[in-house]
Amino acid sequence: MKRREFIALIASAAATWPLAARAQQSERMRRVAILVPYPKGDLEFEVRVRAFRQELGKLGWTDGDNLQFDERWTADNMELVWAEAASLVASNPDAILATGGRVTPVLMQLTRSIPIVIPVASDPLGVGWATSLARPGGNITGFAMLELSVLGKTLEILKQIAPAIVRVALIYNPDNPNTVFYRRTFQAAAGPLAVEPLDIPIHGLVDVERAVASLADQQNSGILFPGDLTTSALRREIVALVARRRLPAIYSESAFMRVGGLASYGADGVDLYRRSAGYVDRILRGEKPGDLPFQQPTKYQLVLNLKTAKALGLEVSPTLLALADEVIE
Repeated sequence: MKRREFIALIASAAATWPLAARAQQSERMRRVAILVPYPKGDLEFEVRVRAFRQELGKLGWTDGDNLQFDERWTADNMELVWAEAASLVASNPDAILATGGRVTPVLMQLTRSIPIVIPVASDPLGVGWATSLARPGGNITGFAMLELSVLGKTLEILKQIAPAIVRVALIYNPDNPNTVFYRRTFQAAAGPLAVEPLDIPIHGLVDVERAVASLADQQNSGILFPGDLTTSALRREIVALVARRRLPAIYSESAFMRVGGLASYGADGVDLYRRSAGYVDRILRGEKPGDLPFQQPTKYQLVLNLKTAKALGLEVSPTLLALADEVIE
């Protein structure tokens, strides 16, 4: 081989080295951690996680090929949440999908560098998870579950279903930082609807039982359950309690409807998990979470249970029925 040809060959090979290196880098196995503060076997949240994983598959990320999932299910056990969150952060995944008003602050204390996507956030600005909705900054982004007007709309629907109510209790776990947002919007919405707003903080089932019993002793009372890990995990017990005491109640989570709840109004949780996959995809391809805006839900769902309404002696108006996305009979 002539000297000139040899030099040309070396130069050609050198030019391809960066391309090969980039190809190897893009093909490396990525890791996505999923932290779910519900027990494994919770059908509602298994559907949501499955939707997230399936959407990532559609975007080109194949489990076991170029992507590896690490799922942790903790139930409503904050000691276990801390332990699993610390374990996930120590494993240094490429991104973390996490939900829960009490779970996100744990991850924020453990890492300021690993990207975190939150499919269900209520007030990311108010609780300090973002510096702005348009550019969150830091390592957290995601989707906001509630707009300011939604809780008021939820209360309005309850009043339409049970027009005789004169007081409504907001039942929530005060350890959830989003409850400041819940209380503010709930109290602002109560006045125009001529209902007395009652704040009832709870930490477990015993507190809920006590609150429901107290409300049942007062005629024309109703209950609003905003999105919350504690009440959602106890949804089967809560719906049974409310039915036994014959109280009209509305929920922000449609999961309550699968176990006999009267009505729910809120963002489509499955859709939010599916859309979260798009953000994780963009992060895996090099975008920074701080540059990805917190988005608002595009789909809200009103679900009504006519069987439960009938058991309570309530008649749902044709107008409200026409607005419902789903009617359970």
